[in-house]
Amino acid sequence: MKKIFNAYLGFPLIGRIAIGLVIGICLGLWVPQAGFVTVFGDIFVGALKAIAPILVFVLVIASLSGAGAGLGKRFRTVTMLYVLSTFLAAVAAVVASYLFRVTIPLSDTVDKTAPAGLGEVFGTLLNNMVMNPVQAIISANYVGILTWAVILGLALRLGAGEKTKEVLTDISNAVSRTVSWVIQAAPFGIMGLVYASVSEYGLEIFTDYGKLLALLVGCMLMVALVIDPLIVAIMLRRNPYPLVLRCFRESGVTAFFTRSSAANIPVNMALCDKLGLDREYYSVSIPLGATINMDGAAITITIMSLAAAFSQGVEVNILLAILLSFVATLGACGASGVAGGSLLLIPMACSLLGIGQEVAMQVVAVGFIIGVVQDSLETAINSAGDVIFCATAEFREWQKEGRQLPF
Repeated sequence: MKKIFNAYLGFPLIGRIAIGLVIGICLGLWVPQAGFVTVFGDIFVGALKAIAPILVFVLVIASLSGAGAGLGKRFRTVTMLYVLSTFLAAVAAVVASYLFRVTIPLSDTVDKTAPAGLGEVFGTLLNNMVMNPVQAIISANYVGILTWAVILGLALRLGAGEKTKEVLTDISNAVSRTVSWVIQAAPFGIMGLVYASVSEYGLEIFTDYGKLLALLVGCMLMVALVIDPLIVAIMLRRNPYPLVLRCFRESGVTAFFTRSSAANIPVNMALCDKLGLDREYYSVSIPLGATINMDGAAITITIMSLAAAFSQGVEVNILLAILLSFVATLGACGASGVAGGSLLLIPMACSLLGIGQEVAMQVVAVGFIIGVVQDSLETAINSAGDVIFCATAEFREWQKEGRQLPF
């Protein structure tokens, strides 16, 4: 058993994930009644979601309490990159929607609660920031977790002794090691997640609402493979694709199947460590990215709301489209980092276009129908982008110091 276990660990993780992916597809097509396979996916995602809030809380406190000087500039840079990327994604979605106008049949309604406007989004954001820290961890409220972790980390930095800081570092190391054990189970988790989707939907999901789905996927791929790499190339003045493709291979793959940016935080932190990034820096910037770096969400909000407008015969002028891009950016930054988190922000954008809540919620229903593909790709882009821009901000500082980049 020990030899088998060592051989398993010795085989590249991405290769193991690919094998799990193929097995999951085959089982979903050939043995759709073997429901027990989904347990592997449920356990994997459950473990990631359980450890991620603790990981973020502990790492941020430990990092800030013992942080050295010079981190502020990198945080400003990465925050700017997160917001810029999300806005450009919304603009790209507007352009694509005008070039390839898509209308959808709207008939069914769903009973969901959506934000009424940006005021409600900001109100929710502020309330989440001051939520009881224990409750924030239990409910995986990353805005609250980050807020209290930053406050406690800064307080400990000013008043704690070196031994206390060493204990915090040891605790964060232990949590990180626990995360690495969970990640080793990814091939089984991916197998279960893929099986669940294929056994339930088969391949039909790729044909229903095909034009809308094609527009969403095409726009997301454009942002992932053209716009984001262009930002990296401008910042670092070198070929960005080795970094971009590695991030999609090691972060995007797992995010695609977990469909949760929050659950993928441990995976992203492990990748940042492989890239040689400063732990004090990425332990804060990666959770921040899972909160505000939402390219895929901005694309979904924009394209779905414009599709609703075109379907209802509403003409959207260029000024309103630009305003929609800002609203989609702000809304995306407030989107929940869980599966389907961006869909309930569509009515907020629709209200800007004069589209009523009843029609808007029908569009949300369509979003849930195509969510198997849309939400998976959206999460992959969001999560991989967290590492891409986190690394870009630090590598820019490396270049100024004359250090060699790892790509």
